[in-house]
Amino acid sequence: MLRKYLLDLFQKNTGKITGAIIGLILAVIMLMIGFFKTLLIVVFVFLGYYIGRKIDNKEDLTALFDKILPSNWSKRI
Repeated sequence: MLRKYLLDLFQKNTGKITGAIIGLILAVIMLMIGFFKTLLIVVFVFLGYYIGRKIDNKEDLTALFDKILPSNWSKRI
């Protein structure tokens, strides 16, 4: 009974519950290591997510790297 109730609650409020859990984790990390270190971790996580999404969608990453890196980066490899 309780399991069904909790499952139903989670299915109706997935975004809210996920956001609250992420917020709790970020708050604990900030208390443990500080704001700027936590911010750096968050930036790298989002960067990894963005690149991973590009790979999953089979998009070309060289265009992204051409925007970020110097013009002759691919010639060095």
